[in-house]
Amino acid sequence: MSKDDVRIALSDEQNEQTSVHPSTHQDDSTRGEATKRRVTQFKKFHALNGALFFVLCVIHVVGIFFFTKGFLLTRLILDHKSTCDAPPVNVSRINGDSSTVEGCWYPRKFNKAVIIVIDALRYDFTVPFLPSEKDKEARQFHNAFPILYDTAKTMPKNAFLLPFIADPPTTTLQRLKGLTTGTLPTFIDAGSNFAGTAIEEDNLLAQMRNLGKTIVHLGDDTWQSLFPGYFHEDLSHPYDSFNVWDLYTVDNGVTSHLMPLLNSHNGTEWDYIFAHFLGVDHAGHRYGPDHPAMNDKLQEMNNVILHIMETIDDTTLLVVLGDHGMDTKGDHGGESDEEVEAALWLYSTRPVFGRTHADFVLPPANAKIRPIRQIDLVSTLSLLLGLPIPFNNIGAPIEEAFSQRSGSEWRALATVNQIAVHQIRKYQAKYSEARNLNLDSDPHQNALYESALSLLEVDVTTTKNDEARFKEAYLALRQYEDTVLSLYRQLWANFNVGDMAVGVIILTGGLVYLLAFSAWKPKMNAGILIPGNLWSGLAVFFSISQSAGFASNSYTIHEDSILLFFLATFGLISCISSLRQSEASDRQLGTVQSIFFTLLTRAASFSRLCREEQMPGCRSTFYASSNSSTSAPWQVFLPFTIAILLPAFIKARYKGTASYFGPAGFWLGFCFRVGLLLIAIYWVLDAADNGGWLQQAVSLETLKKASLTASQCAIVIAVFVGSITIAQAKPCIDVSLARQKPIEGQAEDDSRQAKPAVIILGYANVHGTRYFLLLPIFILLVSVLLPPMGQFSMAICACQILGLSEILDTNGLTISMSASSGAITAIGPIILAMLGSFHFFKTGHQATLASIQWNAAFVPFRTITYPWSPILIILNSFGPQILCAAAVPLTVLWKRPISKNPGWMKEVLCDVMWAMLTHASYYAIIQLATTMWAGHLRRHLMLYRVFMPRFLMSSALLVVIDVVLLVVVWGVVRINTLSIGEVMGY
Repeated sequence: MSKDDVRIALSDEQNEQTSVHPSTHQDDSTRGEATKRRVTQFKKFHALNGALFFVLCVIHVVGIFFFTKGFLLTRLILDHKSTCDAPPVNVSRINGDSSTVEGCWYPRKFNKAVIIVIDALRYDFTVPFLPSEKDKEARQFHNAFPILYDTAKTMPKNAFLLPFIADPPTTTLQRLKGLTTGTLPTFIDAGSNFAGTAIEEDNLLAQMRNLGKTIVHLGDDTWQSLFPGYFHEDLSHPYDSFNVWDLYTVDNGVTSHLMPLLNSHNGTEWDYIFAHFLGVDHAGHRYGPDHPAMNDKLQEMNNVILHIMETIDDTTLLVVLGDHGMDTKGDHGGESDEEVEAALWLYSTRPVFGRTHADFVLPPANAKIRPIRQIDLVSTLSLLLGLPIPFNNIGAPIEEAFSQRSGSEWRALATVNQIAVHQIRKYQAKYSEARNLNLDSDPHQNALYESALSLLEVDVTTTKNDEARFKEAYLALRQYEDTVLSLYRQLWANFNVGDMAVGVIILTGGLVYLLAFSAWKPKMNAGILIPGNLWSGLAVFFSISQSAGFASNSYTIHEDSILLFFLATFGLISCISSLRQSEASDRQLGTVQSIFFTLLTRAASFSRLCREEQMPGCRSTFYASSNSSTSAPWQVFLPFTIAILLPAFIKARYKGTASYFGPAGFWLGFCFRVGLLLIAIYWVLDAADNGGWLQQAVSLETLKKASLTASQCAIVIAVFVGSITIAQAKPCIDVSLARQKPIEGQAEDDSRQAKPAVIILGYANVHGTRYFLLLPIFILLVSVLLPPMGQFSMAICACQILGLSEILDTNGLTISMSASSGAITAIGPIILAMLGSFHFFKTGHQATLASIQWNAAFVPFRTITYPWSPILIILNSFGPQILCAAAVPLTVLWKRPISKNPGWMKEVLCDVMWAMLTHASYYAIIQLATTMWAGHLRRHLMLYRVFMPRFLMSSALLVVIDVVLLVVVWGVVRINTLSIGEVMGY
């Protein structure tokens, strides 16, 4: 019997056509009461199972919370503040007659400062291009911002340029905290990058405010979140910082308000200006660094800095810095070299800077030469501006800023570092007291400090002191500062093992609960992880082997290749199994679909976005190049191809079971195709905007409005039309009446043969085709947020889901507790989970913070819109896994026959719940494994680069999958089953 019969009648043999004659077996009222009772029982059973699954979700969240609480690092913040009248050392002895000194702890060199933050200003953006094996020709970001290097080269006493190394995570919020407090960030703060909380510990701006200075802020509104109430309300102008597709609004606004403030007649209105430009960062996020837009933004910044240099007076310090860099695609957040290597440039119209060696006159050719730490800026600016060094600072003064006078530079350097070291020791004493530690008892630290102190205790107020002695004291102080910094790096890398252990225990309990929950179902006593046959053993092998592999950083880095191998292995085994089927139709369909599944897996592997650790053996194809964040021109044709072929492919699968009726034609044939075409139009307009194709014919504003309209219409079709279809649609069947053929030997008009017959087309797949209507909603929602290559991967994923459903059906692997063939197998839900994970990498993602595609939040909106913007980021990041989770019931419902058992609806729920638990078990096992390995390898060199991001990803994904399965899948299964019962009988 073929499972693809186009006409199925209501009989056990499922012949192509069966007559159903009117008959009355029970009273209508009795039948109605029985139906109502079964529906009520079904709803209660549905709610009970949903509640049990909700408990599982809660266990997962609680376990992740406890482990994260102990794993993600935190530090104790002290409330102590530095003040002018309480210096850490006798400044009169160091500085001479304190009555003649302007400044708190050290003679002030500048009365005012203009601090320019150019977001994501990577160091190699500022130095001349030198050909190398990696870059033989100059790229767009080379030689476009020469003013910093040229000034430091030709006027070394007026300016210096140095590599400015950030501490990861390289997100703007955490970098600003480090740049203003002088202390190290902790990883747990990374999650607050969307909404910063105020800095309450002592910081540079607090010291400015305490001295009654007027502070002006222009640009990135993150500063307003960190320092509420610090800035002059009338002069400050914050701008939204998260619209990464807008390269101009923030920068133009900053420039328009900054230049008037620098005019001499406005000089008395402010003391310090913080101007934060975002155009370079946004150009990187949108296009990548190697794009003409990056060249334009760097040249614009070059002109802005040149104008500021011509405007400021000799009492004003000009600082230009990058808070972090960007990787080869223009993203940041991790700890790769490109992400942490920013630039720092200080300039004065007076010759106040110097060098300690002739070789240091020229700025370093690359960021590996003479780098400085970003936390060193706080103590440097504090002393240059005559401010107290913030209490929690552990950075050291920058050498070039205090080595002006030849012949006495070592004395100045020893002096400023003595002040900084005494402040660090003061902080160390208070921190030790608060945490009950003995941080000041380290013999190596004390030896360095005593050595420097003994050298400086010799009459330091006279000019007769030997510079060699000051140099030795300075070097000892710097070594002390480096030692203390290493101490705090280790101290703040201490994990709360107790909380971590509680989290692991709870997560393990959640996995046990999940397995127990699945095992009590009738005929499912084999459980999920106990192999009942070859297929179950294969599912267990895939899950356990992948989990064990996360102990290796190389395995984690190349996870996409491992998943490719596993999926290809499944395709090969299913092909062999299909060839062994007894029925020719099953043999042919299963073999074709297995080969098709494997070929699509290989085709999807063409879409690849390489992470830094995979280089140079990996070639990115997701964007136009490895240095770009935009699609290649030829990729723009992919969405149109998908809009034509994907609905046609789905229609062909529906036609295979004569199910292309009812809502299928309108939703799949029309609405779905229109939605895909709108998505294609959106990405064409986006490419036109990126490439400037229509700049002569259409204004930029018109282009943006058109693209926003296209994306919003596609989302409306997916959300509103799709939801109405799911809620209201009838099964995808066609019911017609026909007269039976006369029995041979009797007349055609014989009344005994004239009774009508009911012909139902689509009956063989009534469950599967009705439920599949859900999937186009997610395909549209995710595709509109992904670049063309991501849409290519999503289309392949959708085709593979249908192919997998056919493979499961032809090989007898569809989950059914009423089946007569012994224990069922978990292979279907597990392969769906692996398929979603595989396409996660094929849609331009990696298990790194830098690969998050933040611009997805601005596809349908111009600005950050809560709660929708975070939801859009989740859909973009985990779209393939969400789609595959939504497809889990197809492992139960695809070509599932209608049962005559009165309890068939509960049977469907049992089977779907088991499939959901099996699917969730894969993610729960992966999450538990990454959690345990991250905890075990917490001292590993690659913890922050490999193991921690993978743990964070698996934890977030587990929660997302739990929510999708419980809220969406479980709810739609209820609607689907009741809809079929209404037509086919409860």
